[in-house]
Amino acid sequence: MEFEHLRIAQSSINIGDPHICSDSINRNSLVNALYEPLITRVGPGVFYPCLAQNWAVQPDKITWLFRMRDGVSFHNGVTLTAEDVVASLNRIVDPSLGGAYGTQGVYASYVGGALFQAPSDDTLKIVTTEPIADLLDLLSEMPIGPMDDLDRLPNEYIGTGPYIMGSKRRGEIVLERYRDHWSKKAYSEDVTFIEISDSKTRSDMVLEREIDIAALIDVSNTISHEESQRTLVHSLQSSLCIIFMMNCFEGPCVDERVRQALNYGLDVDTIIGKVKSGAATKLNGYITPYHFGYNPNLSPYPFSPNRAESLIAEAGYSNGLELVMDIPTSMPDEAPQLANIMKEHYSNIGIDVNIKSYIDRPAYAEMVKEKRINDLCCFDSSPLSTFRVLREKINSRRKGPWWEGYSNPEVDRLIETAQMTFNDDQRKKIYMEIFKLIRDDAPWVFLYRPTYFWAIVNSLEKWSPFFNGVLRLAE
Repeated sequence: MEFEHLRIAQSSINIGDPHICSDSINRNSLVNALYEPLITRVGPGVFYPCLAQNWAVQPDKITWLFRMRDGVSFHNGVTLTAEDVVASLNRIVDPSLGGAYGTQGVYASYVGGALFQAPSDDTLKIVTTEPIADLLDLLSEMPIGPMDDLDRLPNEYIGTGPYIMGSKRRGEIVLERYRDHWSKKAYSEDVTFIEISDSKTRSDMVLEREIDIAALIDVSNTISHEESQRTLVHSLQSSLCIIFMMNCFEGPCVDERVRQALNYGLDVDTIIGKVKSGAATKLNGYITPYHFGYNPNLSPYPFSPNRAESLIAEAGYSNGLELVMDIPTSMPDEAPQLANIMKEHYSNIGIDVNIKSYIDRPAYAEMVKEKRINDLCCFDSSPLSTFRVLREKINSRRKGPWWEGYSNPEVDRLIETAQMTFNDDQRKKIYMEIFKLIRDDAPWVFLYRPTYFWAIVNSLEKWSPFFNGVLRLAE
């Protein structure tokens, strides 16, 4: 697949600082074209060499050695060495780096105390403060840049990726093929990213042949392409989990019977039909099939109002229950509609819901991070790393940024055991066990994972995004 030019419309083209933790697909499509990590995640628990050609963990379980790939050069012509990786990793874990939507210091919380060394130009040594069997999960998210140019970020982007920064102006970024890339072949001589916030406008631009790819369009905008002879639609069931996290510090949701009732009391299939026009998949737990240790044998909570009412009564609320629900007005954008439908469903089982809305999304994220929520709050869970989800949201020993008071000693024990277990098959079994425990304890209302859509010109018939939704621009 090769083109002279590719034109892509996204709702946002903001790259920002590539070392800041972010799960934004739009942003990561640009970052992944410009930068590369040590290793690449290609599936649940599966990693391929990238800038590191091989690696091994030592018997002490805290020392990792990585052999750097030969013949890799940055966009400025400088040859990659292990010192560049050390400098990049030290910058990434610097707690002063900042973050988006409450992600400040995320990587520092995992490996902030690790020792990064370069015994030689082609050898990287990482010594962690504790065993981290899922360290590759983290490293696959960390872009590497040249040590002498890191202080230019985020004003200048110099990586090893298949594309080099061409031009940048308001609403448009042009990437150009990097001809000295060590392996990958770019699909196009150049790729133009255009910022178009409105989904229908992006979709129509493909129909009118103004662009080649309209990224992440609404399901309602796919209909016109079904009738077109010149365009196609590519869809993908996402790894994004739309959920409600519950306040397990105080209030009714401390009781697992109430938490289970809040799951039994929702007709999620109907919610998906109304809120997402059917373009979503019901969750059966806290992660998706794209995650390591997902358990496909467990069913989602069935819609059972009678069971929900019985559990509420058992918990001591036979005369009814009042809950306060926090929601943002964006991210997810459907949160207000979702909350109103949930309020209606819950009223049928004796739960009166008061909805509190928050316009300032970054402030909302900080509120959740500071654990100042009411009884439950609308949120999304986006890391592809099962390890990250557990550490940041579930483990009560760690009390991560998005932990809201849920505590299960057996879950905590298994999470810690998993990080001492370097055999992938054994660790996967542990994660599958954790999956069932969390599904049954229901610290979240498990809703759905949205389906993503891209409108494309028919000459891109064989094109597809990566499994995480990031745009595939090279092979």
